[in-house]
Amino acid sequence: MARKTGQPVHGWVNLDKPVGVSSAKAVAIVRRVFNAAKAGHGGTLDPLASGVLPIALGEATKTVAFAMGSRKSYEFTLAWGAETSTDDGEGSITKTSEKRPSEAEVKAVLPQFTGHIEQVPPAYSAIKIDGQRAYKLARKTDADKAESVVKLAPRPIFVETCDLLTHNDSEARFYVACGKGAYIRSMARDIGRATGSAAHVTSLRRVSVGCFHADAAISLDFLENLEHSAPAFEHLHPVVSALDDIPALPISGDEASLLRHGQTLGALSQSAQLRFAGLAGGETGIALHGDIPVALVAIKAGAVCPVRVLNL
Repeated sequence: MARKTGQPVHGWVNLDKPVGVSSAKAVAIVRRVFNAAKAGHGGTLDPLASGVLPIALGEATKTVAFAMGSRKSYEFTLAWGAETSTDDGEGSITKTSEKRPSEAEVKAVLPQFTGHIEQVPPAYSAIKIDGQRAYKLARKTDADKAESVVKLAPRPIFVETCDLLTHNDSEARFYVACGKGAYIRSMARDIGRATGSAAHVTSLRRVSVGCFHADAAISLDFLENLEHSAPAFEHLHPVVSALDDIPALPISGDEASLLRHGQTLGALSQSAQLRFAGLAGGETGIALHGDIPVALVAIKAGAVCPVRVLNL
């Protein structure tokens, strides 16, 4: 078995990923900059997209699911007149339309794209069909037949906001705030169809992921210039950064010791029940000894159980 290389670096980097770089490559670069033993990211961005890519190092990787499940916001531009096999500018044109919807027509369909809705993901996506990634299946067929061959079921998503920012006869720009699982490429495609036209994404920028925002993100070039230097660590955010939306629970030193060893906190006293009341509905919380995060915890059968122990 190969030995792990790197140092035990723990925290989050709020990266502004540039166009043309994959999420996996961005993670590898950040890991190298910090010489970190472990790294992951809080939600994939396509190579053609730019913007916020939160990158977790060390024990922060145990909190990635909370970043991926948090509210996200995007700005994107779509071009009217053509659908493509990938729903962006990279794919082959599969459908054209002479229809150029007016600003009023676009605004009229936007209520269809807010709230709890269902969305069919792009054929070129990482969703698995019978154990295979959809994009691999799509590559095996003709571009204009990919959507009919790669049949993906509609998925429930939540869209908080879908606003039209600018509009003209050739393109339109939008702002979207949404939950987990929404595909902006699909939204552009469906807006085109809803207006009686055809459309695909030409630019996409993620503006925020949970507490991570683009106006506070650092560029990849800037970070690479700090490789293996102390100033790089000035841009490392705490492990708990992705946990803003879950209960924070104070615990004693003895309780911290039990949780660190994977043990439960047994039958809760009345005062303890008040402390852990935030978990009564089955939620996950973060147990803190002072300012130090100890474990992600949940209540099971009346006891506080460690879900993930943070070795900090």
